[in-house]
Amino acid sequence: MTFQERFTYETRPVRVVFRPGAAVTATPDEVARLGLRRLLVVCGSRGESVARTVADALGDRCAGLHPEARMHVPVEDADRAVAAVRAAGADGCVAVGGGSAIGLGKAIALRTGLPLIAVPSTYSGSEMTPVWGLTEHGTKRTGRDPVVQPRSVVYDPRLTLTLPVALTVTSGINALAHAVEALYAPDVSPLVTVMAEEGVRAMAGALPRLADDPEDLDARSRALYAAWLCGACLGATTMGLHHKLCHVLGGTYGLPHAETQTVVLPHALAHNAPAAPQALTVLSRALGGTDDVPRALWDLAARLGAPRSLAELGLARADVTPAAARAAGEPYANPREVTAEGVRGVLLAAYEGNPPDSGSRTVGDRKPS
Repeated sequence: MTFQERFTYETRPVRVVFRPGAAVTATPDEVARLGLRRLLVVCGSRGESVARTVADALGDRCAGLHPEARMHVPVEDADRAVAAVRAAGADGCVAVGGGSAIGLGKAIALRTGLPLIAVPSTYSGSEMTPVWGLTEHGTKRTGRDPVVQPRSVVYDPRLTLTLPVALTVTSGINALAHAVEALYAPDVSPLVTVMAEEGVRAMAGALPRLADDPEDLDARSRALYAAWLCGACLGATTMGLHHKLCHVLGGTYGLPHAETQTVVLPHALAHNAPAAPQALTVLSRALGGTDDVPRALWDLAARLGAPRSLAELGLARADVTPAAARAAGEPYANPREVTAEGVRGVLLAAYEGNPPDSGSRTVGDRKPS
C-alpha cells in the first residue's frame, strides 16, 4: 500500500486522564485545573447514582445534578438543561454517562459557550469529538463546533463495570463503526489510519472477553482505550453513509443509537467496500486477516448476541423506502455515489438481518423480497 502523501489533520486541545477510580479522584482536579467554581452535573436517569458520586466528589463546586439526558438529545431537553445551567449560575458542566449525557453536555456548551468535562461510562466515543446533535420534530441535526469538544475527558474503567453485557456489546460495536467509516472518509490521514486499526483490533479483542466475564477490568480498560481511539477517528474525519443512515433511523424513527449502529455497520460497509479497498486492507489486518470484513463484523455481533436486524429494533418494513429517500436526500461525503435505490438496498439488508452481501453484485441491485 502506497503512502498517502496528501492529507490534512487538525489536532484539537483535549486533556485525557485514564485510570481506575479517576471519576472520583481526577474529576475535581480537572475542575480546579480549568479554574471552574460552579459545575452542573448532567446525566441520564439510568446513570444517576454514578453521577451523584461524581457530584459528591466535587463538593461545594457542584451547583446541582440534572438527570434528564435522553437518547438523540431532543431540543426541548437541551432548552431545559440550558435553563438549569443559568439558574444555577454554573460556569461549566460535567457530563457523566454515555452518548446521551455527553450529547446533552455538548448542547449546553453549544448554547452557552461554557467548558465541558466528560466522564464516559460507555464506549460511545462522543467525548472525543466536536460533533453535536439535536433532534427536533423527528429530524436529527448534527454539526461540528470546537466549543462542544470537552476540555477534559476522565476515563475510569470501573464506571463501565456495571454496563450490562448487551449494552457493552452494542456500545463497543458502535465505537468500531466510528473507526470503520473514518478509514474511507475523504479527510482520512495516516494518523487516523493508525488509530483506527489499533482501535478496531483492541475493541474486537476486548468484547468477547467481556461477554464471557463482564467484570474483567483489564478487558474493560482495553475497550475504553479502543473507544477513545475510535472516537478520535470520528472527531478527525467526515461522516458518511453509515452515520447518516443511523441518524435518520434514530431521529425520525426513534431507534436506539448503539443497537442501530451495530445492525447497519456490516451492510453499509459491504455497500461501500468496492470503493474503499485500502480501508478493507486495514480492517482485515485489525481483524486477524479475514478476507471478508463485513461478514467478520456481522459474525462478531452475532456471536456476542447483539441484535441482527432493524426489524428487531422496531423498524417497520414500510419505513425502509421513505427512510432511504430521506437519507439519500441529504448531501454528505461517501466513497460510493449515494442513490435512493442503493441506500434502500442497505436498509433492506439491515432490516432483514441476513449476512451482508460481500459479493461483486451491488447491494443496491438486490431484488426486494
